[in-house]
Amino acid sequence: MRPFSDNKQKKLLAVFAHPDDETFICGGTLAKYANEGVDITLVSATRGEMGRRMGNPPYVNRESMPEVREQELKQACDILGIARLQFFDIRDKTVEFHDAALLEQRIQALLQELQPEVVLTFHEKLGGHPDHNAIGKATTAAYLRSGLTGGLYFISFGSAMAQPERFGYTREDIVRVDMNAYKRTKLAAFRAHRCQTEIDEWVWKPDEEAMSHLGNHEYFIVGDKRTPRRHPANLFKP
Repeated sequence: MRPFSDNKQKKLLAVFAHPDDETFICGGTLAKYANEGVDITLVSATRGEMGRRMGNPPYVNRESMPEVREQELKQACDILGIARLQFFDIRDKTVEFHDAALLEQRIQALLQELQPEVVLTFHEKLGGHPDHNAIGKATTAAYLRSGLTGGLYFISFGSAMAQPERFGYTREDIVRVDMNAYKRTKLAAFRAHRCQTEIDEWVWKPDEEAMSHLGNHEYFIVGDKRTPRRHPANLFKP
C-alpha cells in the first residue's frame, strides 16, 4: 500500500467496524474511485476477532483470528486500491461500549489530518450490527464537528436503497454508483477475505457465475443535510 501523501488528489476516508465491511458493502465503489486516482484511507475499528466463520474447512481459531483477518484485509485493500489502512484495535463486538468521546476524538483527528472530500461510514441506526451503528454514530458526530461539509455518506446493503421510501428517505437522498466495471475486482476482494467467504459457495464458482451474484450498483445515503446532494451517481463534486 502507498504511504499517505499530502498532495492535491481527491481523498476519501472510510470508517467501518470490521475487516470485510469495505469489500462486502461498497467494494466496487472503492475500486472505482481508487482506479480514478482517489487517495483512499480505511479505518477498521476492530480486527474482527469475534467472527464466527473460521474457513471451510476451518483453518483459523480464536487465537489466530485477528492476525488472519488483518492479513486478509490487507490483501483486499491491495486489490481494491486502498492506499492506507489503520486499525483502532477496539475489541470486536464491543465498539458500542467504547468511550464515545475518545472514539470521536480519534476520528476527528483523522479528519483534520486528511481533509477528505468524502467520508463513508455506517448509519447509526441502519447499520445492521451494534458495532456498525456505534462506529457510524461516532464518525457522524466527529464529521459534523470537523468543519467539513457536504461529503458524508452512509453505506447501505445491496439494493435496499433502491426504494429509499421504505427507510424514510427520498430518492434525492440517495447516490447510486455504477460499479459494473469493477465486479471482477470486488469478487477478488471477496476471495481475499477467505476465512469469511469460503462457506459461501457462490463466491468460489467460476468468475462469470460468481459475478452474477453482485449487483451493478452500490447505494449511499447523504449523511449531511446541511449540503444538498452533489450528484445522483457520484460521491465527489464533479
